[in-house]
Amino acid sequence: MTEQAYEAVEIARTSGSIRKGTNEATKSIEREEAELVVVADDVSPEEITLHLAPLCEEQGIPCVTVDSKVELGAAAGLPVASAAVAIIDAGDASDKVEALAA
Repeated sequence: MTEQAYEAVEIARTSGSIRKGTNEATKSIEREEAELVVVADDVSPEEITLHLAPLCEEQGIPCVTVDSKVELGAAAGLPVASAAVAIIDAGDASDKVEALAA
């Protein structure tokens, strides 16, 4: 499932729209714009992203975790790590996003 999440972020970055970082992901969730939120599991301190899963649940937005913030940042097209990414428009990754959301 982790590899699927990285692939979905990469494809959505090029064919759709994503928001990078915890703050942008939080805003996207609160505005109910996100189709899927991907959160890195290796964030330190973990309190940085701890609020995202309950917020997603409250808004009915699927949330998945991945192993590496470095790989998540790379999938989002960043030269640095990213603790969270929100997929706003899945673009060509809509099938992957639906599979991850199930």
